[in-house]
Amino acid sequence: MLDRIRAFALQAYPGKRVKVTVEQYQRRRSDEQNKFLWGYVYPHILASVPDMAGWTADDLHDFFLIEHFGYEVISGFGRQRIKPLRRSSKLTTGEFADYVAHIQQFMAERGVYIEDPNERLAA
Repeated sequence: MLDRIRAFALQAYPGKRVKVTVEQYQRRRSDEQNKFLWGYVYPHILASVPDMAGWTADDLHDFFLIEHFGYEVISGFGRQRIKPLRRSSKLTTGEFADYVAHIQQFMAERGVYIEDPNERLAA
């Protein structure tokens, strides 16, 4: 297999030096996971928490990314803002499940129950 990879790289970049990296494949978050988050979790929070007037699903998304992964401070034009350290689009399926579990725990501590995806399918 390595000989085939080497031959491909040399053929694809004739006369050039190449670097080949091998890493374990990890599936990125699924469309179903993303639909669950944006189609159920965030709308459910917005509908269930009375003092969320003016908040959007995008606001919640940034809030929970910051809560879960932390943030960095960005400065520009004489102002500062905070930015999540990670975005959800690059998370693996396992990392995304942990992220959603964090949201469920956070909301449970505030009296809002968020069903698991399998509970939603069974209903």
